[in-house]
Amino acid sequence: MTAPARTRSSADLIRAEEPVLAHNYHPLPVVVARAEGTWVEDVEGRRYLDMLAGYSALNFGHRHPTLIEAAHAQLDRLTLTSRAFHNDKLAEFAERLAALTGLDMVLPMNTGAEAVESGIKVARKWAYDVKGVPADRATIVVAAENFHGRTTTIVSFSTDETARTGFGPFTPGFRIVPYNDLAALEAAVDETTAAVLIEPIQGEAGVVIPDAGYLAGVRELTRREGCLFIADEIQSGLGRTGRTLAVEHESVVPDVLLLGKALGGGIVPVSAVVARRDVLGVLRPGEHGSTFGGNPLAAAVGTAVVELLETGAFQQRAAELGTVLRDGLSALVGKGVVGFRSRGLWAGVDVDPALGSGREVSERLMREGVLVKDTHGSTIRLAPPLTITAGELTQALVALEKVLGA
Repeated sequence: MTAPARTRSSADLIRAEEPVLAHNYHPLPVVVARAEGTWVEDVEGRRYLDMLAGYSALNFGHRHPTLIEAAHAQLDRLTLTSRAFHNDKLAEFAERLAALTGLDMVLPMNTGAEAVESGIKVARKWAYDVKGVPADRATIVVAAENFHGRTTTIVSFSTDETARTGFGPFTPGFRIVPYNDLAALEAAVDETTAAVLIEPIQGEAGVVIPDAGYLAGVRELTRREGCLFIADEIQSGLGRTGRTLAVEHESVVPDVLLLGKALGGGIVPVSAVVARRDVLGVLRPGEHGSTFGGNPLAAAVGTAVVELLETGAFQQRAAELGTVLRDGLSALVGKGVVGFRSRGLWAGVDVDPALGSGREVSERLMREGVLVKDTHGSTIRLAPPLTITAGELTQALVALEKVLGA
């Protein structure tokens, strides 16, 4: 009989990564080997409640049965053709995603950063072909403290020096204004402005929610000034905030919508630019593309994701459990929490710096069987799968109270 293969320990696997993996991440010291729903298990069999959900990529939990079934069925048929040919899954995906978002056309891509880059290209092309901006003069207005990805173009308009330093020269054509400041935005927009690109809620900055009326003001300003409103809903979209899209909290429909993360169900990378027909219609064959964008496996999984959202059940669940999250965090203010911001099942929690950094708090929670991730300073983010139960949510809040009290 062949002896069973030895399972490497968490410590062994972490040490093994050190010499062979680029050090572009600083993960918590947990090695996940299995997952189901809201729970993950490490190689030693310890279980953890996932309160991060892959930065919203796992909105429907780990291995949601409907999504796994869609992936399995497609794996047995066809996985890739490239866009050199049509495939039998892409039309339905585009039709249903456009209908879900109230827009007209879809440009399928893979990662969130690809969707942002594609949105920038489309906005510039629209500015030259439709608005009449002189060649190479188009500008895009963005917000300080943004996070749209880490490609060279995107870090060109980041205000995070960790993301920027050492990666110049930077791409021109961007104007940075304070977030949640309509007056500053209006002052930055002129005849060269192709678009205003913002996150309806700034995730990486600590789940920063703008004042009521800000998004509606951006929509009114861009319409009046004849430029596009691009909403980056890669983290905030697809049920996370209690609505399909975060812009719906102000009944706003952008010209261009950027989606990713949850669109792939935590199974495959799927992203998309979704826009009005007259905007995406500026692209012609050969001007933009992706070998894997719109592949049949991604389209099958993406269609299943859209189907889950079409019922409205996940949006309602996020709204209802968002109240539990908000009330639980409110009770911790003054008990180690100095402030928080939440919408639906998404929260940025500011911990008293005297109790530790966000990283230190995340490590303590890990030891209590709860996984979260820090952002800047002493802020941690909570973004559990939308499948979480009220009991599991309470369990996480009790653990937070314990580590802050300790």
